[in-house]
Amino acid sequence: MTPVSDIFDPLDRRWVLPGEYPLWEDALVLVNRDLAATLPDREPLRLLALPSWDEGRGEDVYVTTADGEWQGNCLEPGSDVSPAHALEAVAEAGQETVSELFWQAWPVCGEHGLGMHLREEDGHAVWHCAGGRSPGEPAHVRAAVGALDSLVRPHRPNRKGRRQER
Repeated sequence: MTPVSDIFDPLDRRWVLPGEYPLWEDALVLVNRDLAATLPDREPLRLLALPSWDEGRGEDVYVTTADGEWQGNCLEPGSDVSPAHALEAVAEAGQETVSELFWQAWPVCGEHGLGMHLREEDGHAVWHCAGGRSPGEPAHVRAAVGALDSLVRPHRPNRKGRRQER
């Protein structure tokens, strides 16, 4: 089966140039920060433009892997009306592309090993974890989108310390 992203003539596809969609571009910087923090062997995501299927709309923009593959819908026109809306749209599209094309949940909560979902909390896009299986591991916000690189491993007091061998 041919991937949907291969049915377009390569001449119709083009990488979005810097400054064309500034809010989506800024949002992609944050999503790529999370990608680099959690999947450091993967190349950054990019924005790709294609002629729209809808007449009169011009072009559709997708969040793609470095080689131009994507999964899911284009970024909705109007989702770049504010930085918050742009970040939610780009994070959701990036998550779908990464999860589907790399066949893995992304991002994954470092505490529970579960795939996280995008949510809006207090006007900010965040990665939300459903929590662990026991009552002592409730659902929680793991980090704001773009801040997964700032997390440190949680302190676990009952865990044996690592010994340094010399």
